Amino acid sequence: MKTSARKAEIERLERAFWQSLVDDQPEVASGMLTPTALMVSANGAMSFDPPTYEKMARNPKHSLLDFSFSDFDVLLPRDDVAIATYRARQKYQRDGEVIEEDVVDSSTWVLLDGEWKCAAHTESHAEPAGQRTGTH
Repeated sequence: MKTSARKAEIERLERAFWQSLVDDQPEVASGMLTPTALMVSANGAMSFDPPTYEKMARNPKHSLLDFSFSDFDVLLPRDDVAIATYRARQKYQRDGEVIEEDVVDSSTWVLLDGEWKCAAHTESHAEPAGQRTGTH
């Protein structure tokens, strides 16, 4: 598979993962994970297996309502590893309150038995697009 096709596939998978959460289908997302996966967010670092992730995603106090991506990029350091980075605008409900925020995310995907699986995901708060200050 050509590099551009692999990059497009990773972006498709990342969007499908998020969309499964909007659609309240966490079993789809959990099926896209490695047997043990990692996540780092404002809540800290954690390790989980697909059933544990599915249970977390079914928490009725928190649900993803909508999202959009920008600045999507994929690094392919090896044929069986892909690292995606992007900005996301997410709208979610937590404890009955609707929240919209900008985040920057990364996901590491690995090719296992011919299928791409997400092994790690990070998320950090970001300034809204167009309101960035300073230089990077």
